[in-house]
Amino acid sequence: MEKIVIGRFDKADFPALQLNDIAVKIDTGAYTSSIHCNNIVEKDNILECTFLDEEHPLYNEKKITFTDYDIIFVRSSNGIIQKRYQVLSKIKIFNKVYKISLSLSSRQEMRFPVLIGRKFLTKKFIVDTELTDVSYKKKNNENNNSIPKH
Repeated sequence: MEKIVIGRFDKADFPALQLNDIAVKIDTGAYTSSIHCNNIVEKDNILECTFLDEEHPLYNEKKITFTDYDIIFVRSSNGIIQKRYQVLSKIKIFNKVYKISLSLSSRQEMRFPVLIGRKFLTKKFIVDTELTDVSYKKKNNENNNSIPKH
């Protein structure tokens, strides 16, 4: 499979979560991908959390529930090991839908609500740090070209 060139950050859709045009940071230093949420509560085999993204008032503080999830242990960049919940979801980027594992993480101090790590990038993408929003720009160009001109 030919690898797609992706920039250091982009915007992606998460169709299973009904989230569109969400800012994602491409992080080759991280193994797992994560999504920013809080109020993570596990009760009666249902995991519930609140998605956080201040750039999207429509989605900010949206409740998301999962019935299929795991518990993983993630080592942060400062070496601390954290217990996190991990969910399987879908991401749409470069007009293609992929499966993606996302750990649920409180990322208040982070600029991007989603971090995309090596586990997802491997065998699919090559990262060019000079580029940004490659998929998002392509999506907008395709949408603009599909509008009939009078």
